Amino acid sequence: MSKFFVDASDVQGGSIFIRSKEDVRHIVKVLRLKEGAEIEISDSAQWEYTARICFIGEDEVEAEILDKQKFAREPELQVTLFQGIPKQSKMETIIQKCVELGVYEVVPVFMERTVVVDRGKFYKKQERWQKISAEAVKQCRRGIIPEIGDARNFKEMVKALDGFDRIVFPYENETGRTIKDCLRGFEAKPRRVALIIGPEGGFSDEEARQLKERGADCVSLGKTILRTETAGPAAMAMLMYELEL
Repeated sequence: MSKFFVDASDVQGGSIFIRSKEDVRHIVKVLRLKEGAEIEISDSAQWEYTARICFIGEDEVEAEILDKQKFAREPELQVTLFQGIPKQSKMETIIQKCVELGVYEVVPVFMERTVVVDRGKFYKKQERWQKISAEAVKQCRRGIIPEIGDARNFKEMVKALDGFDRIVFPYENETGRTIKDCLRGFEAKPRRVALIIGPEGGFSDEEARQLKERGADCVSLGKTILRTETAGPAAMAMLMYELEL
């Protein structure tokens, strides 16, 4: 059954209105659905519905609600990935895999060793990355589409860490404390976790120092040094295994 995402305001009484031009086109031109066909819809906030298409117009599709349930596939743990921006298409891989693993939000970060430069059209990359997130959600059938936040520099990222229950950053120079030691040492189960991953060259010594001073948990992901496009998904899987499953 096909799944679509709407805003909560598009749920009105016993009906849901799909107004995204792309989704309307997909329903009509690609899936060739007709009135009477059943679809799944998420309100992107709390509820998912089974609905029956009752009207197909040029600009919107109306569906009658048949069933309403709270999200069944959304983790309670909300992990925001602050990702040091990598080169080429690596960010797409990171977003795709971390969305499948349950990430709540991804924030691109310009760090000291980031090679990528913002030449004024970085927003186009972010638009592309948001589409990658949406495509990954449809594949794994989650209830929300994780937001790809605005790119920030390291200083802005540190300021944004307020409000998280725990801050975890894997660091290649950490040899004494594993991520397992860290996660199993939490006195209370956190709800909001910030996961910070460096770019290809890793964190600079100064960045690592600032994160430690901020109270972040510095951890090792193992004996080998992982690529940045491997470190994020690996750490996400470990967080979900220990704190969610």
